[in-house]
Order: sequence, then structure tokens, then C-alpha cells
Amino acid sequence: MQAVVQRGVLRSLHATSQSSPPRLTKFSLHPPKTVHVEFADGSVFTLPAEFLRVYSPAADSKMRSVGGEKVLFGRRYVGIMSAEPVGNYGIRIIFDDLHKTGIYTWDYFYHLGSNKFSLMRNYLQTLKKHGLSRDPQRRK
Repeated sequence: MQAVVQRGVLRSLHATSQSSPPRLTKFSLHPPKTVHVEFADGSVFTLPAEFLRVYSPAADSKMRSVGGEKVLFGRRYVGIMSAEPVGNYGIRIIFDDLHKTGIYTWDYFYHLGSNKFSLMRNYLQTLKKHGLSRDPQRRK
């Protein structure tokens, strides 16, 4: 990690993307709504179920192609049912929409947490652009 002093204020910068993220120090699952992760550099992230479901690392996460763009919508109320460890490097989250194919590595949790606000903003802009909603579609 590199430290920069700017106008008398100490600001820390994360290492460049070429180095690996810091080591995971704590993981806790708070079903049905959140996952809480802490890292050796002091970073702490609480990641909501909807956010994790939308950014699932699975190849097939039930996305719809809209204008050539992959968009997952209607997941505002998705919940986390459980999680299963995968080796020493991550977990598989089982969501209540029965999605369970993505393996979330500790590095991926760090990426999601570090970029949570910009990723969520991009997701909301994509939904708006295509006239889609975070809310589930009503059954007919």
C-alpha cells in the first residue's frame, strides 16, 4: 500500500490492480439480506443480496439480453438462503430465486466492495436506459 500526503491530509491508496487484494480476515453471512466482509487493510464491506445477485460471477445468471446488453432485473427482494465454502478461496451463495452457480472469491468480494457505489449506479442507469425495474414482475 502506498500513502500520499495531500494538503496536510494523509490519504491511503490501494495497491495497483496488478497486485492481489488484501487477505480476507472476516466473513459473515446475514441471511436473507447481506454478506459482511473484512480485509487485512482495514476495508469493511456490507454487500446486499440484490447487489451480489446482480453481480453474480456465474456464466449464466438468468440475464436477459436487451439491445445486446446483458441485464438482470427484478431482483430487489432477492434473499440469501445459505452459502457453501469452496476451497480456501471463496463461497457459493444460494439465493432464494434458486440461483447458485456463481463462486464468489475473496478477491471478487474485495472488488465488489471497493466499487460498490459505482457498480450499483451503473446497474441503475442500465435499468433506466432499458425501461426495466429492480422490482419483480407481477405474475399474471
